[in-house]
Amino acid sequence: MSKTIHCDIVSAEGEIFSGTVAMVFANGEMGELGIAPRHTPLLTRLKPGLVRVKLEDDNEEDYYVSGGLIEIQPHVVTVLADTAIRASHLDEAAALQAKEEAERTIADQHGEMDIAQAQAKLAMAIAEISALRQWKKRMKR
Repeated sequence: MSKTIHCDIVSAEGEIFSGTVAMVFANGEMGELGIAPRHTPLLTRLKPGLVRVKLEDDNEEDYYVSGGLIEIQPHVVTVLADTAIRASHLDEAAALQAKEEAERTIADQHGEMDIAQAQAKLAMAIAEISALRQWKKRMKR
């Protein structure tokens, strides 16, 4: 029985990860997914947050996805993200600034951006900040 599964993480900008891994962890629409080799096929939406890949050598790599889809086959996991970047490349200051701007727009209700756009930007900024804080916490262990 195979102890690995192939994983691809791609976004509109291009492929960010491709390789053989021991496990993949992601936040699906209905909760957290732990994907091991020979997993039951599944297609579901992803929530914004971290996708973690456990490599064959037990090291782990973290990626932030802003949403998208994950397709799981017994020997292949494909993450089709709206946006995907390495967690270590997240910019906390920029995310905090985006969060503050969106909150001001929502409170003002007279800004140039409509409220629905501001709420979407606020949700994305909060997801980025949360993912970055989770990643930092994991790195301290």
